[in-house]
Amino acid sequence: MSYQLLTADVLFYQCFLKAAGFYNYGLDGVWGKHTNNADKAFIAQSNSIKQQYGSFDARSETNIITLLPKAQIAARNFLSLAANPNFEVRIISGTRTYAQQDALYKKGRYGNVPPIVTNAKGGRSNHNFGIAWDIGLFDAHGAYNTQDANYITIANLVLPHITNVEWGGNWQSFVDYPHFQLKPITPSIATIRQLFETGGTYV
Repeated sequence: MSYQLLTADVLFYQCFLKAAGFYNYGLDGVWGKHTNNADKAFIAQSNSIKQQYGSFDARSETNIITLLPKAQIAARNFLSLAANPNFEVRIISGTRTYAQQDALYKKGRYGNVPPIVTNAKGGRSNHNFGIAWDIGLFDAHGAYNTQDANYITIANLVLPHITNVEWGGNWQSFVDYPHFQLKPITPSIATIRQLFETGGTYV
């Protein structure tokens, strides 16, 4: 999701900004001066992180800006460590609103064309809380690679060096090789959702 889509859902974005420590007012879904000031502070810190930890391809940048600052740092460290001669590693998905997550959940279900791509409805994925990203591998010609073995190789290359990141390839119920996320303080999605919606800290 792009920054523009993130900010389009004002109530969701206020929760995001509050969880990141930029917004300390009521969650009313109205873009007023407090939300505007919090947005400016978030953008300023994001730009500072970009300058400090390096910039990447345009698609990755579009998705990194949707992550909480701590996750932005982790994602940029991830891309730096993932650099290799065989593939260009890009971040192809970042934060999703609940509505976007629900739309993704419908893929492969309710008569929609397969495959199923997620088991998580809105509010039940760490993509909804600004701490998760998915990667894509692209060859020299720009072709998208879907071979699990290559994603496993990238994970094995990177994970020993960033211990604060978890990998979907280690999941048991729904293995997700392109998925990475900043480790939250609890594995409980319900608890993280509650903290996100009330401006609490979960990373």
